[in-house]
Amino acid sequence: MLTDWIQQTSDWLVDESLRGTRADRLMKHLCEQMVAGGIPITRVHIACGQLHPLFKAFSVVWSRDDGLVRDRFSYHGASTDAWQQSPLKAVLNVNRPEIRARIFKGEGLEEFPVIREFKERGLTDYLCMRAGFSEPLDRALDELDGCIASFSTDAEGGFSDSCVQTIKRLFPRLAVALKTLVRETTAQNLASTYLGSQAGERVLRGHIRRGDCDTIRAAVWYSDMRDSTVTADKMDPRIFLERLNRYFECTAGSVLDHGGEVLRFIGDAVLAIFPINGPGGAERAGRMAVSAARDTIRRLEELNADPPPHDRDPIRFGLGLHVGDVLYGNIGVAERLEFSVIGPTANEVARLEDLTKPLDRSILASDAFIALAHADWEAMGSHRLRGVTEPQPIYALNV
Repeated sequence: MLTDWIQQTSDWLVDESLRGTRADRLMKHLCEQMVAGGIPITRVHIACGQLHPLFKAFSVVWSRDDGLVRDRFSYHGASTDAWQQSPLKAVLNVNRPEIRARIFKGEGLEEFPVIREFKERGLTDYLCMRAGFSEPLDRALDELDGCIASFSTDAEGGFSDSCVQTIKRLFPRLAVALKTLVRETTAQNLASTYLGSQAGERVLRGHIRRGDCDTIRAAVWYSDMRDSTVTADKMDPRIFLERLNRYFECTAGSVLDHGGEVLRFIGDAVLAIFPINGPGGAERAGRMAVSAARDTIRRLEELNADPPPHDRDPIRFGLGLHVGDVLYGNIGVAERLEFSVIGPTANEVARLEDLTKPLDRSILASDAFIALAHADWEAMGSHRLRGVTEPQPIYALNV
């Protein structure tokens, strides 16, 4: 009967890997099946490294009394005392693939503070294991390319030998399911981070060949940092990079926070779109773009009011806003593609931004844009945009 249960649970883990799963669902169902199979688990903890610009790892904890608790850990989390003194950190040693602490016998109490906490909570046994997802193993463990799982019980006398053997047999199957999950999540994270959420989703759905394009209507954003060339020439490159990232937090960060999609960073310029979809989509896109523009102004004012001591010069920017049809898709060479927008609208919005310098205004928009974005616009007269035959009416946003 136990052999049949182990096989059924193993088959289920394989099915989850093939079908696609989430860490919380995987954890919940596995723990429920283990309890039903007679494994007296009280608490199970899984932790996996992940390739993400903000988070180095994630974890899910299941406990009999509290259910599921999810968490993510930043790149600074590895320096905490709790992590450095934990069994999870200890099993990342290439020569220590598992840790067994029979708490009821006093094992592990001196080495790991968390084991003492578990004893106080009534736990009697603890088993921790890890698996690397790549070779060589020492590099995989050092880069957290793998998973760690710990199993605890409050059963009298701890885990029986057969329970330990069962857990050890199931763990590699669990690791395979987690590896599949992490690799899929990594692809999604990378596509979203480097292409943008919507473009990344299109690429993962198969829009990967050069020339895979759609014509869409969108409000288009093009912003640029003022005096960046002069500043870069006189500033230490690392300090300028910090400055550039602070500027992007204000501009691109505002776009993302207000529902837009950042497509490209062109030096210190930001190209972004607010796609027009469904009834009322034009007005909605215009409203989001104006809100992002105002938020950028607010963020830059706060940043300039309290600059870092090594970079006191204020950051200024120019922004062009336009609306129209753009070709949205893959351009480049077959070996190196970029998902972006091209067409007259994309060209004209960059020319609008060029005018912010001679007109000495931070935010300029076309008449097509202001028709869908109700705000305090000031007419700046008609101006010729480079590459456009007829002069175009230009408006400045008063903020």
